[in-house]
Amino acid sequence: MKDMREYLDWLEKRGELIRVDEELSPELEIPAFLRKVMYSRAGAVLFEKVKGYPEWGVAGNLFTSVETLKKALNVERLEEIGERPLKLFEGLPLGFSDKLSSLGRLKEMSAYLPKVVRKAEFTKNVIEDGPLDFIPAFKTWPKDAGRYLTYPLVCFSDPKGVNSISVYRVMLLDGERGIIHWQIHKRGSQAWLEYLERNGGKMPVAIAIGSDIGTLLTAVSPVPYPLDKLLFAGFVRGKGLELYRLPNGVLVPANAEAVIEGYVDVSELHEEGPFGDHFGFYDKPAERNELYPVFHAERVYYRDDPIYYGSVVGKPPLEDAVIGKATERIFLPMMRMVLPEVVDVNFPEYGVFQGVAIVSIKKRYPGHGKKVLNALWGTGQAALTKVIVVVSEDIDPHDINRVIWAIASFVDPQRDVLVVPNAHTDVLDPAVPNPPLGSKLGIDATRKLPEEMGGRVVEEMEEDPEVLKRLEGLFKKYFGE
Repeated sequence: MKDMREYLDWLEKRGELIRVDEELSPELEIPAFLRKVMYSRAGAVLFEKVKGYPEWGVAGNLFTSVETLKKALNVERLEEIGERPLKLFEGLPLGFSDKLSSLGRLKEMSAYLPKVVRKAEFTKNVIEDGPLDFIPAFKTWPKDAGRYLTYPLVCFSDPKGVNSISVYRVMLLDGERGIIHWQIHKRGSQAWLEYLERNGGKMPVAIAIGSDIGTLLTAVSPVPYPLDKLLFAGFVRGKGLELYRLPNGVLVPANAEAVIEGYVDVSELHEEGPFGDHFGFYDKPAERNELYPVFHAERVYYRDDPIYYGSVVGKPPLEDAVIGKATERIFLPMMRMVLPEVVDVNFPEYGVFQGVAIVSIKKRYPGHGKKVLNALWGTGQAALTKVIVVVSEDIDPHDINRVIWAIASFVDPQRDVLVVPNAHTDVLDPAVPNPPLGSKLGIDATRKLPEEMGGRVVEEMEEDPEVLKRLEGLFKKYFGE
């Protein structure tokens, strides 16, 4: 789908879009309505009248369900998206004959490459006087410090030239300044530190509002660095993303509804928050003595009759639960590339994605479960996961009752429970006294090998196959099996 508008039309045809023609405010009213809709699993919403912002419409809850995302992205399994780059890079050519055989693969790769275009709809209109005052940013919860951009596509490149498009909440201070909440482990923070180490100065940044659903999903995805996220958007969308280069040099999606052009002065920091976050608690960075960089907005470009997209967070399951599930499926193939023993993974929606993960593995040797626990804590976004449970491959990690049975049946706490103190954790975790320093809990709930049981063998019950065969007719008669 070429942009957010086409996606909204598609949702409406599917009966998944609610149009609201009553005038509502982006401060508390629209967010409260969106939460009610998402808790009810009622679909996406388009607010046609926005109090105080007559030029705008507002869209929300665009990630209605995993099944809808599959249809929108034209895949039967979301894992297909994660498999695309792996298939292209599999078996890289080593010699001349290999290079010849790889020409077809290179042609396929070109379909996913981003393309810079000379025109973009959002350049039709521009405001330079207090550009942030023009944006219908949300105040999501009563005790939030102010209005926030809650799904901004923050676009930048680091000094090495690696492009990124990421979602970081942005608290608006006034019409020209906002605070970008990029945590220390995020790409934005890494780029900012590199600029700082290179004698400071201004880091060019742009914030895009709205795009096609594939680009919106890419922006919030934990794409491993240094893979270019603008390239990865092509894998998610199924075709390359069209980009527009702003005067400050930043590349942004050409299909955006609006774009805020500006910069971050890498030496300027400011207090941010509180903000009601996805754990269901107010995050207060000032209490942790955390400061974040100030974004200076120089101008905003926007399409005719622009549509603002904002997400809302709170106690699960809200829109971010769907995003988390989609991310889980897309990046499972990449997890398997790093850890081939991984069969499946489940980040339960009530685990708030970073809180709990359940992983099933093909266990081959004693201690294999703990090996996977430690490997995951050292890998990408999984490094922030607080509790990881590892089970054997016959246990479906999405069947919570089966997982509980595995814990009850295969876990000896002093042998199979691993606590890692003073470890890096999610800065938003409300249970941690001094974030981002906390602890990890790992549970090895795999079936134990004799070496792990001191030689003891516990026999698991199984049905007699001959008896089952004799009863096949009765099963069909009484149970339809």
